[in-house]
Amino acid sequence: MLEVIRQRRSARKFLDRAVEDSKLAEVLKSAMFAPTARGLRAWDFIIVKEREMLDRLSEATPFSGFVKNAPIAIVVCFDPEKGKRFKEDCSIAAAHIYLEAVNQGLGTCYVQISDASGPHGEAEDYLKGLLEMPAHYRVQCIMPLGYPESALPAHKDSEFEESKVHYGKF
Repeated sequence: MLEVIRQRRSARKFLDRAVEDSKLAEVLKSAMFAPTARGLRAWDFIIVKEREMLDRLSEATPFSGFVKNAPIAIVVCFDPEKGKRFKEDCSIAAAHIYLEAVNQGLGTCYVQISDASGPHGEAEDYLKGLLEMPAHYRVQCIMPLGYPESALPAHKDSEFEESKVHYGKF
């Protein structure tokens, strides 16, 4: 597992290559196996493959432009009527997406949507309207998914900072 974590880098450029349904299924399983507060599994995942919709997703924030270059985007959202830990539950699911994407030879990048704004106003409101989501839902992030254009170097042990680890007290 540590080797997959070492290989995890943010991919913002993707090859013009479709992602196999079997690989997408594994990525989605990993998200569904993520722990949630009280086991409520209040998240949902919207899979976007249509080019026009990917283009529109890329307009959500000033930092989401690269989404349009991915063959797939996974929008991680949450039903607050079913659970209370929106940011935590969605972020853990997104981390699982990240790691299984790498395991499948794919790349992704966490694109923050909650608490973000863009040219269309609040990013969450923009995506909820665009994706015809129930008004009470929340949107945590977009995870574009595809084959990375180039591989960045793996993380090294030298990046481990012992000074950031505290035992017993700060």
